[in-house]
Amino acid sequence: MHWQTDLLNSIEVGIVVLDRDLRIEVWNQFMANHADKLPSEVTGQSLFSLFPEIEEKWLRSKAEPVFNLNTPVFIIWEQRPYLFKFASSRPITSDASHMFQNVTMFPLSSPDGTIQRLCMLVYDVTDEALRKLRIERLNDELKHMSRIDGLTGLFNRRYWQEQFDRVYKLACRKHGPTSVMMLDIDHFKNVNDTYGHQAGDAVIRVLARVIQKSIRETDVAGRYGGEEFSIILEDSTLDNARKVGERIRRLAEAMTVEHEGRQIPFTVSIGVSEYSADIASAMTWLDYADKALYLSKKNGRNQVTALEIETA
Repeated sequence: MHWQTDLLNSIEVGIVVLDRDLRIEVWNQFMANHADKLPSEVTGQSLFSLFPEIEEKWLRSKAEPVFNLNTPVFIIWEQRPYLFKFASSRPITSDASHMFQNVTMFPLSSPDGTIQRLCMLVYDVTDEALRKLRIERLNDELKHMSRIDGLTGLFNRRYWQEQFDRVYKLACRKHGPTSVMMLDIDHFKNVNDTYGHQAGDAVIRVLARVIQKSIRETDVAGRYGGEEFSIILEDSTLDNARKVGERIRRLAEAMTVEHEGRQIPFTVSIGVSEYSADIASAMTWLDYADKALYLSKKNGRNQVTALEIETA
């Protein structure tokens, strides 16, 4: 009937009827417009010969319960962005290069009660998908910003402390070698007093870059406060941590920060401590690294002190 055809073609949803071999029997105007294939071109054709991007084995497994169990099946864009690789319906104003789709497949009963066909509804959910993806992206950016120190690009103290507490608990279970390092810039007050606070910030940024170049991707570096930094070195013995500290110290000593035409040298003092089963808490462990840092300063600065934890 013409009114039925007109109804199918007026709906802003893709309508495809497939037989058990997944050959096309009905193809409405929505599908024709987006696939650029007329009903006369696709009727009787295998869906997979016309759309090779559709994985045949996967779709047949999805269609099986529709035919054999008389139950609908839903495919959402979060699981699979699209079934048919159609261009976005708003290519100029949309961020998407393709149409995001939700798909519903439901059984069509024959007069004898058997299921010989299924109807596939293809919904354009591009706007909904993009909204959700933008929100997720924004949340990820906000989460990242909440963890990062704005001046250095390293982790801030709050997030670093969270990671340190996690590593401490892990070390308590595994008893593997893990070390923590504390370091700060020697005579930093003199830098600020002599060259100004902006120059002090420049020195802090340069040291942060030195730290990033000197540690592994698995190490966790943070700005602990002011000119003080802290680093977690998992799977690292005290001796290895001391070598990393020496690398940072030497690089810092060789650096000269240029600010407003003036050359600013600087050095750092470093303390390291390795996890021990005798440690009572994460803060006790960190205190040992802080004590090692204090010894480096007390003994002349611009040096690394590795402090072993005293056993009970």
